[in-house]
Amino acid sequence: MLTGVLRASLIICLMLALTPAAQSEDYPSHTIKMIVPTGAGGITDILARLVGKSISEQLGQPVIIDNRTGAGGTIGTRAVAQAEPDGYTLLMAFPSHAANPALYATLPYDSEKDFAPISMVTRVSEILLVPNSSPAKTVKELIELARREQLNYASVGVGSLAHLATELFLATAGVKMTHIPYRGVPQAQQAVMTGEVAVFFDTPVTALPQVRAGTVKALGISTSKRLLVAQDIPTIAEAGVPGYEVVGWNGVLAPANTPRPIIDKLNTAILAALKAPEMEKLLSEQGIEPAGNSPEEFARLLHADIEKWIRVTRDAGIKPQ
Repeated sequence: MLTGVLRASLIICLMLALTPAAQSEDYPSHTIKMIVPTGAGGITDILARLVGKSISEQLGQPVIIDNRTGAGGTIGTRAVAQAEPDGYTLLMAFPSHAANPALYATLPYDSEKDFAPISMVTRVSEILLVPNSSPAKTVKELIELARREQLNYASVGVGSLAHLATELFLATAGVKMTHIPYRGVPQAQQAVMTGEVAVFFDTPVTALPQVRAGTVKALGISTSKRLLVAQDIPTIAEAGVPGYEVVGWNGVLAPANTPRPIIDKLNTAILAALKAPEMEKLLSEQGIEPAGNSPEEFARLLHADIEKWIRVTRDAGIKPQ
């Protein structure tokens, strides 16, 4: 029969073992799940698998990828928001995470309060493409053309980064175009190749092969620096639209209230993954910049993007669903 003192001591020891600090020291002790709110084979999925493999190798536990698609990424994202904040369920987020508060009247989570940022993974530019037949050879000429003629632009859906990047471009340049959403990148690319649309903002992974093949013209990139693999393409800001910048990104989030030691351990592993020479080479060849940062820096970027897209969608008259 346990004495009262011994029983109390055992209870205290058990409680201490279950505290976040104790759990953090043992983390990870089993499989980590990284939810990807898009389909398999896309850039977000590929990055999750690359980063997950490196985290697994560094921390000694498997990292499995769980693709949960639908509703603009909100289904998979909600699963992470509702998960235990123990570091065993993570989210590989993409720009829609910051855009969705502007696009949905209600969300089943708060894009900031329900998540703990861990680190950005990549920065990605959008490349402004026009048909080879376009009389515009520069960004300034495109703006002048839009002032004279009624032009259309392509996107891969309402609320996609291509859609929002174009709307910000139009607002900053002070011109208008008609939005035509397509089912995916191949259809939008075909539309700009044939001249069905005058403009399409596309990512380097899919845009640069077409530019190099001579099927479309690239007038500018959306980020503040030129791409290392395409130094001849100017930034849109330097090509005639000062202040314009759109950064596509991927980053890893955990549920809110995940213990800081776990966040720090994962942040260290992600930064190490991105600094590996083979990872840097693989990403840079695709026009993608490794972009690990601190949880605080990632949180500031996320907050700024949420505010930016709320402003852009409001000014463009895009109604929340």
